Amino acid sequence: MPGVYLSFPFCTQKCTYCNFASGVFPRELEDRYQAVLRRELDETAWPWTPETVYLGGGTPSQIALDDLRELLRRIPGRPWAEATMEAAPGSFTREQAAAWREAGINRVSLGVQSFVAGELRKTGRKHTAEMVAADVALLREEGIPEVNLDLIAGLPGQTAASWEVSLDWIERLSPPHASVYMLEVDEDSRLGLEILNNGPKYGARDIPDDDAIAAMYERAVERLEEMGLPRYEVSNFGRPSRHNLKYWRLEEYLGFGADAHSSAGGERWQNPETALAYVEQGPGRREATAADPASERFFVGLRLSEGIVAQPAELARWSEPIARFLGDGLLERDGARLRLSARGVLVSNDVLQEFL
Repeated sequence: MPGVYLSFPFCTQKCTYCNFASGVFPRELEDRYQAVLRRELDETAWPWTPETVYLGGGTPSQIALDDLRELLRRIPGRPWAEATMEAAPGSFTREQAAAWREAGINRVSLGVQSFVAGELRKTGRKHTAEMVAADVALLREEGIPEVNLDLIAGLPGQTAASWEVSLDWIERLSPPHASVYMLEVDEDSRLGLEILNNGPKYGARDIPDDDAIAAMYERAVERLEEMGLPRYEVSNFGRPSRHNLKYWRLEEYLGFGADAHSSAGGERWQNPETALAYVEQGPGRREATAADPASERFFVGLRLSEGIVAQPAELARWSEPIARFLGDGLLERDGARLRLSARGVLVSNDVLQEFL
């Protein structure tokens, strides 16, 4: 069944590690953005009734309640099987959580990243571990027990010992889902650019090395498994998100707002990347380059722990890299089913690039 993604690229602060097309923008731009977003939803001829909704960004939890109701009432299918709100810890009230539930939100993803005060300060995050615990308790009390907690391995000043502290907090809070990302270093974030330039800002010289980050990730896999949160995708653990599975299984979805992607009816398209471009150009979409279906199936499907069942033509097409990765212990094979090995997950980007 299809899903819907709503992009809200507005934040109250820009975290140093963030490489998304989001940021702190004038209120006037946010008002114009929401008007265009409502128009895009109004002008949609729904080819199906969606079963999932995901509000990402940005920090969509800062959307005013009346504005949120106006957006969600334009999406058919409520109550949805899964409707997720991304939220910054400590950024919402009991009134908001209750209103989210009444509007159809039944899952909240908290961008925690770390439970350690020093690591949070270096990244520009304002919350504390105790605030996260209070948020989780509040959401459960308001009828939203489906909570995801995000962590990042590789933050400035992070050590094996401090990583255990964050994992201990995950165990204490016992969410049904957790996500673990390894720090991405690129020019699209302030921290990434500083690391690439060997600069001192944002704690860039205190980043753990690659081996330490890999060890943190593997420790998270081990600890989360012990907590009853097995890995089902490279970065995701526990009870699978029905919405996110659509991306990895190449199911249909419609995206609304800046930089939102869509895949429906055998076609793919993408909205303008920035909030300003989206407002100025309107909801008109530009066509995205058509993907090779088999190549894309390998690229996204191998991220899942279950892997993919390769067709004979696919096994023949990629016989050389498949044989090489099997020999190197980066892929595992069970008949026609291929999956990344535990070692392969650590270098998944290098493996998956071979199939593009």
